[in-house]
Parts: sequence; structure tokens; C-alpha cells
Amino acid sequence: MTYRIGNASGFYGDRFDAVREMLEGGPLDVLTGDYLAELTMLILGRDLMKDPTKGYAKTFLRQLEGSLGTAVDRGVKIVANAGGLNPAGLATAIRELADRLGITVSVAHVEGDDVRSKFDGFLTANAYLGCWGIVEALNAGADIVVTGRVTDASLIVGPAAAHYGWARDDWDALAGATVAGHVIECGAQATGGNFAFFTEIPDLLHAGFPIAEIAADGSSVITKHAGTGGAVTTETVTAQLLYEIGGPNYLGPDVVSRFDTITLTQDGPDRVGITGVRGTPPPPDAKVCLNKLGGFRNSMTFVLCGLDVEAKADLVKRQLTERIGADGVTWSLGTVAHDDPPTEESASALLHVTIKDADGKRSGRAFSQAAVELALASYPGFHVTAPPGDATPFGVFSAAFLPQQAIAHTVVLPDGRRVEVTPPATTAPVEPAASVEPDGEPGATARFRIGERFGARSGDKGGDANLGVWARTDEDYAWLARTLSSARLKELLPELKDLSVQRYPLPNLRAVNFVVRGLLGEGVAASTRFDPQAKALGEWLRSVEVSV
Repeated sequence: MTYRIGNASGFYGDRFDAVREMLEGGPLDVLTGDYLAELTMLILGRDLMKDPTKGYAKTFLRQLEGSLGTAVDRGVKIVANAGGLNPAGLATAIRELADRLGITVSVAHVEGDDVRSKFDGFLTANAYLGCWGIVEALNAGADIVVTGRVTDASLIVGPAAAHYGWARDDWDALAGATVAGHVIECGAQATGGNFAFFTEIPDLLHAGFPIAEIAADGSSVITKHAGTGGAVTTETVTAQLLYEIGGPNYLGPDVVSRFDTITLTQDGPDRVGITGVRGTPPPPDAKVCLNKLGGFRNSMTFVLCGLDVEAKADLVKRQLTERIGADGVTWSLGTVAHDDPPTEESASALLHVTIKDADGKRSGRAFSQAAVELALASYPGFHVTAPPGDATPFGVFSAAFLPQQAIAHTVVLPDGRRVEVTPPATTAPVEPAASVEPDGEPGATARFRIGERFGARSGDKGGDANLGVWARTDEDYAWLARTLSSARLKELLPELKDLSVQRYPLPNLRAVNFVVRGLLGEGVAASTRFDPQAKALGEWLRSVEVSV
């Protein structure tokens, strides 16, 4: 028998009806929801500043209002990190909701991730907790467990560890469940969403959310409810495995999962087996997500139509800089106008300008007014894509580390008892994986666009980005392994040329993962890049032609 753990949320704002759909769509033992990301913690931090009773994902509470009775009737446990910065507040709100609905339910919450007392000057400071608080809560009979900042995969590992009674040093089982958790934590990205070869996926109008059927040894099968859209294939699972990772060692507070040991098999329609995952002891330190208010920002986009695009851009840059100065201002010239354009839009290029300052005075109305005043005194055809607006606050992300012994990982059980979760008894330093470059390149005989034969998935990790590329055949992987070096990647994507890039082959997945340091500056909320979360970095690479 396996333990069926589904996921109904990959981010704060994911499909609202997914909770109900997952509960009604077929058998489940546990339903999880991932609501937190580095940017989300900043948003919740600002919510908590306005109202100390908030700071959690309010959407989750509204989802439960229509689905709590179904979950209780079907005996499905619910585990979610929707508690954000106030898991105790969300647990209280759930109990009040249950009382109002006349439903009896046991609620527990996990806290201790808030470590602001150890980091001065930050709006939020949250350590990534592991799965064992969730285990304690489920073993005590909780029907619903809400947490703050646990690792995304811990939402899945916790229920599996509780169900099978895994020990703290069952490294391979914990690692296997972590890999399954990494696959399903981002919802429909495992079932064909954001998939490079999306035209091959059936019924993406309403892709189903993923399920991990986890066995006692930590191996799993990734699937989805029958009759739902999308698909589960070795490639959709590979794409998600490559999302937001670094080297082959996937570090967590409970176990280090070896991504270079994963074996994927297509076990039938919409069923992918994950086996062979090896685990080792976790590092002694836990990662901490830090956010602080960085100031205020504003932006505008000028439309440059027709001839002399560079000269028009130069003129408006000089005019606006004369009025507001150059400090904190970034410019980006986007789409270049086409030759012999058939429409006015295709004859146009976009010039983006972003300003950031400390207090919002210069980036607010002073910036907007200065731009508007150019309307009749600048380049021919002057117009902008949207009316000017006021400045908005932005946050700055950074990462830190704390000894796991310094974190008061605590679970508050349904009866109100507080239980401290002991840190791991066994830890081991993890040496950073070495960047591995190919030692040769075959001669070129033909040209093609990378995306015709290779898939890619990219995303953000603080100020860094990752870009995973996978091959569809062994022959193409041979080319990928021998040819696509960090230096070649920089040639193909010139925006990366001045940045540090690490390269990590994953031959078991026929893939190579690149980590691009500093592409996103001070994190998603502060980034002025056109694609601030690097979500389309992989698609950019796939559009490039290469010789092979």
C-alpha cells in the first residue's frame, strides 16, 4: 500500500478551486498546500505591520470554508504552510471557522521559524524548518496542521514520515519523500504547466494538480486524479525536478537529497515512478530568509515608433536624467522595431525606465511629473504604455544561516500543549558541489534552435537564477554534456556575460543545471530586470540557434 499525498497550491494566488477539486476528485490521504515564497514573506510582513492579527494566507481560510466538511467526511488530513508569519493566528481562525460551520476538527500549528530577534533591522527573518513538527502534530491526532516557513517539501515529507514511522536517520526514505515533495510542491508544474513542450500536453485548459503515492521506503509514483487535464510524464517530472535547484546535493534541515541518484520510469499513463534516491545527514545550519524594506520604486515605458529608435531613446534618457538625475535609475530598451512593419505595434520598440530611492519622494510624483512634462517636447510620436503612477515600496531579500540548535522549532498540539522539536542528532557539513565544465566540443555540421530538441525550466533563488536544460534522447544528451558549457551559455545569452555561472550535470535525468549568480540583484521584489523572476530565462535559451 502507498500513502496518497496531493497538493492544491503552488503559490499564494494559485487556482482557488483546486482544494475542492482535489478533495472531490478521488481518493487522498493528505492534502497539502504551498503558499509561501521569498516574495510572499515580504507581502505578509507588510500585512502584519498593518494588522498584527494577520500575516497569514487569507485565501487558504476562504478555501477551507467551502471544503472543510468534505475533508473531514473523507478523512483527509490537511497540511499547509499558509500560516506564514502568524501560524497561531491562522490556527485560531480555522477553529473559529469550524465552530461557525458546526464541524469538529483538531488543529495544530508549527512555529519557531520567526527568528527576527536574532537579526536586527529586518521586516521578516524566517528559518526554514523541517518536517518533524508536522510529524508530532499528526501523531497527536491533528486533522489540520498549519505552519510558518517550513521547506516546501517538508509539507509532504512530514505526513509520510508520520504514517510510516520513519526515524530521524532514515536518510534514503526521507530523501525519496523530499524529491516527491519537490515535484508536487509547485502544483500543476508537475502535470504539464509551464512545460517546454506544452503543445504536446492534452487539455491544459484545466490541468489537474499532482499526487505523490509514497511507499514505505520513500519511493513514489507521481500521478493525478483521473479525468483531469494535463499529463504526468518523465519529462514533466524532470522539468519540475530542475526547478529552482543548485548542485546535485539538495540541502534541507532534515536530510540532504542526492538528485544525481534519482531514477524516473514511466509506469503507465500519468504515472511516473521515482526510485533510487539516496540521502545523507543534513547540514548543521539552517537557511534563513531575510527581507527588509529597501525603499520605493516607480517605472514607465516609452513607446518609440518608426525610425531612429536609438536616437529617440537617447533623447528621452538625457531629458529625464536632466530633470531627476541618474542615481537609482535603470533603462532597458526592449523589442526592436521590425523592418517593413505591417502594424504600428510591430513598428515600435519599448523603452523601460525604473527608479528606486529611499523615501519615495523622488521616485513618486517628481518622477511621474518629469516624464509627463516631456510629452510635447521630446521625440516624435511620444507616448507611454500606461498613465503615470505613484511610487510603491519594494523589499530586499538576503539569505543567512543559523545553527539548527539555535532555532526553537515548536509544535502546538490540538490540546494546546507545546512540544519542542529537537534538532537533528546527526549532521554533516556539505561541501559545495564543484562546477563541472565539458572537456571538448564536437565539430558543427548543422544548425537548429535549442528548443526544437531540448527542454528547459528556469526560476529564481533570491538574487540568483537557475536554468535547467534536459535532452529528450541519449544522443542529444551527449551533445548537451559535451557542448553547453558555462562559457557557451554566456555567448548564447549575452545578458549573462559578466555574471558568475556554475554548471552541474545530472546524467541520470539527461540534464544540466546552471546557476547564474546575481542575475536578479537584491531579489525578486527589488529586481528591475524585464523578467524579474527569471521564469522565461529557459525559453529565451530555447529560442536561440546553435551549430551542432
